[in-house]
Amino acid sequence: MCSPIKPYCIMPLIIFLVMLASPCILEQRCIAGSLPEGFTDITQAIPSVVLDIRYFGPHNFVGERVDGYLGPKCIITKKAAEALSKVQGDLKEFSLSLKIYDCYRPQRAVNHFVRWAGNVNDTKTKKEFYPGVDKKNLFRDGYIAGKSGHSRGSTVDLTIVPLPVPDQEQYVPGQPLQECYLPAEKRFRDNSVDMGTGFDCFDEQSHPASRKVGVQQRMNRLLLKSLMERYGFKNYDQEWWHFTLRNEPFPGTYFDFPVE
Repeated sequence: MCSPIKPYCIMPLIIFLVMLASPCILEQRCIAGSLPEGFTDITQAIPSVVLDIRYFGPHNFVGERVDGYLGPKCIITKKAAEALSKVQGDLKEFSLSLKIYDCYRPQRAVNHFVRWAGNVNDTKTKKEFYPGVDKKNLFRDGYIAGKSGHSRGSTVDLTIVPLPVPDQEQYVPGQPLQECYLPAEKRFRDNSVDMGTGFDCFDEQSHPASRKVGVQQRMNRLLLKSLMERYGFKNYDQEWWHFTLRNEPFPGTYFDFPVE
């Protein structure tokens, strides 16, 4: 029997108790199939939602799968998911649906963005995603930062698609890229309604209030913004696709568990 005064007997018990209290204590991987309290897979709340998780694949401004994305899933706080289900309900009345590009984003993914932005010689995705911006200015201009609201779990990047959902162009690595602010028929053919630019377009035309896009595109943005605001979200003033729940449940916590 172990003596209570011997450290080598006490330490295993302490470690065991700490692990019971914090199943994600190492911030590397939670128990398979589990999520931190307060989070859910969006398909549990909205089975009909359309997913196009860009950071799981190579069609994004980094040009490769981003750290922390181990599956093409949208993980989000339950509170945000409940609000989004109301938006989806309103859209379905008009044969429309939400399409989601990104939800919760691990801090390790944000770190990946920062490393990429620091390598100013890697410009293989410039023509599509930041054609009018010098890469060395991505931090200065607010396109890349060391922290993201996505890591708090209640921020989502999304758009609207018609129902039935049209076919989506499949990105093939190495294919010719087109500027993200070109007319819809000339840029990458997303199957969403036309918002005036592609997703993650680092350009002033992506600002929700930009007058550089057409009337129909501004109306489409207004529809999305109005519905999201109706159910408690606020829009980021540089990205028409970016919304954060106003009363988010973890306003000061930046999580780092993987998306899987």
